[in-house]
Amino acid sequence: MDTGSNTKLAVLIDADNAQPAIVEGLLAEIAKYGTANVKRIYGDWTSNKLRGWKEHLLQFSIQPIQQFGYTTGKNATDSAMIIDAMDLLYTERFDGFCIVSSDSDFTKLAARIRESGLTVYGFGEQKTPAPFVAACDKFIYTEVLRGEEEPDEEPSFKRMSTNELKQDTKLVRLLRNATEASSDENGWAHLGQVGSYIAKQAPEFDPRNYGYRKLGELVQAIKLFDIEERSTGQGHAAAIYIKDKRK
Repeated sequence: MDTGSNTKLAVLIDADNAQPAIVEGLLAEIAKYGTANVKRIYGDWTSNKLRGWKEHLLQFSIQPIQQFGYTTGKNATDSAMIIDAMDLLYTERFDGFCIVSSDSDFTKLAARIRESGLTVYGFGEQKTPAPFVAACDKFIYTEVLRGEEEPDEEPSFKRMSTNELKQDTKLVRLLRNATEASSDENGWAHLGQVGSYIAKQAPEFDPRNYGYRKLGELVQAIKLFDIEERSTGQGHAAAIYIKDKRK
């Protein structure tokens, strides 16, 4: 998954299905993965329901795409986003797409974009259906993006205690499997490789979902792994390695 600054991204936002309160955190998160060359947001801008979004469009240079509600519901908006996404895909100018919605209607779109070899980042609320989450390379719950512009603020998700983390069998299994798959013959695994393995297995995984900002903090809190810092020399930051305590 390419996360370099030269990575060109197309950002498509479903205004009917995303809250304007996330906009700063959303764009800051997207900047971690590349440059948003296109930023479009879809909805019926004649409606007062999108008033909150209107205040942010000029400030963050997001292009509004008008889509009248010809029928009851928001299917018209979804269709416009999907058509635009395919048009942008065929230009072959982008390395990845950011789809901002909690709607399962974009599951097939995400899968189609990935079939073309591009990376798909999904952004939606925790209620987002599992098929859409699984169709993305990485999925970020938008609850963690509120207040991201204030680094000193507490994480949006409640910080889970060591006992709570250990009781989360899915999390424990995910961390242990990733460590085993990334480990050397002595059982030690580079934390970065562990994180890469987890990203491939669980697109929705994010330490912030458990109240921790970094994977290292989460691993330390769960207390199921030995942690070792190894000097890389030449003034570089120390490399972090972990090992399952059962080994």
